[in-house]
Amino acid sequence: MELENIVANTVYLKAREGGADSNKGKSKKWKKILQFPHISHCIDLKNKIDCRYSYVVEQQPIGHQLFRQFCETKPHYSKCNDFLDIVDIYEVQLDEDRADVAQEVFSKYLSKDSSEFVDVVNEDLIERCHANLQTASRDLFTECARAVKEFLSREPFKEFENSMYFHRYLQWKWLESQPVTAKTFRMYRVLGKGGFGEVCACQVRATGKMYACKKLEKKRIKKRKGESMVLIEKNILQKINSRFVVSLAYAYETKDALCLVLTIMNGGDLKFHIYNMGGEPGFDLERARFYAAEVTQGLEHLHAQGIVYRDLKPENILLDDHGHVRISDLGLATEILEGEMVRGRVGTVGYMAPEVIDNEKYTFSPDWFSLGCFIYEMIEGQAPFRARKEKVKREEVERRVKEDKERYSSKFSDDAKSLCHELLKKSVKERLGCNNGRYG
Repeated sequence: MELENIVANTVYLKAREGGADSNKGKSKKWKKILQFPHISHCIDLKNKIDCRYSYVVEQQPIGHQLFRQFCETKPHYSKCNDFLDIVDIYEVQLDEDRADVAQEVFSKYLSKDSSEFVDVVNEDLIERCHANLQTASRDLFTECARAVKEFLSREPFKEFENSMYFHRYLQWKWLESQPVTAKTFRMYRVLGKGGFGEVCACQVRATGKMYACKKLEKKRIKKRKGESMVLIEKNILQKINSRFVVSLAYAYETKDALCLVLTIMNGGDLKFHIYNMGGEPGFDLERARFYAAEVTQGLEHLHAQGIVYRDLKPENILLDDHGHVRISDLGLATEILEGEMVRGRVGTVGYMAPEVIDNEKYTFSPDWFSLGCFIYEMIEGQAPFRARKEKVKREEVERRVKEDKERYSSKFSDDAKSLCHELLKKSVKERLGCNNGRYG
């Protein structure tokens, strides 16, 4: 058994050596596998798939890239995209730097004297933007950016649809629609095990790219009546396109299992890093802040799609090769329709919000409470309502969540303490993040 593990690890590590930009790992037949059909074979796809600007350009990475390439052939359209890029950069600037960047953006793209002037934005919007320039608010250029996108979605997008770039998009979509089977991949060692099966490393034969294959055994799913849970997870993963949530690349089935092929995360989960890396459990404040920011972005991306996660905890946050994290395991997530609420006593003991424990209706509030627990645990080295390895009944932990006040050690700065305290409020109305309209 030990020899088998050594061999499996060696083969897996050799497969990883190729990397995303290398030809290593590619099948010798990769050119044939990825060969585009003649455009005449896929032109009919235009009538079968979503061809709106909002989908092709804003949701499809290959559509976005090809539309950009088309715009680069038209200087007038190209500077519109340049403006959108600089607005994206502006919106993530630090508060102290944003005023200078705002002035640069306005001078270059919204001033009539500039050679890069974006003349598709009406004068009222430009004047309003100029009047608020000194405030340097994060949404200063939002309306202008919306006007530019509106312009690009009309005549420029129509021209794109009649170009070779759109034909290439249809060819990619045809290729994407080809059947995916177990033969599409090479399977490597088991990375972990879950409730319905195991997770293996796998490699796409055509590209050599590595993924994690989550194999959900049909017998286990049926025995535990988990059909709806698995379908919900697959549909949610299919809907989400975020750098901070694991992505679904492929889905297929075998005789015995349903297989979800996901972003591979080689760095392990944060629970392991909190308790097993270094001496004392927990992270320093800078590291905890970094992970908290990325997880918060992931939650916001889920909430923007109407999805409440409901299972935020360190073991569900995975690290990649570059030290970035993603939210994983969306088995307990659910979609909330506009204007509706859900009820469900689901999650992990010690991380569930009071309203979940009491089986009350909620929208996205449980995720903000769990985020507070998660940040607290990263800093303190133990969860706020249950010490590590403490033997205590579920009822007692739930009582603590609903009644007890968390305690803060010297590890917490004033800002960290304030953040956790606001996220861990028992009342939804008082909790940070829960008063932002639909997404709170």
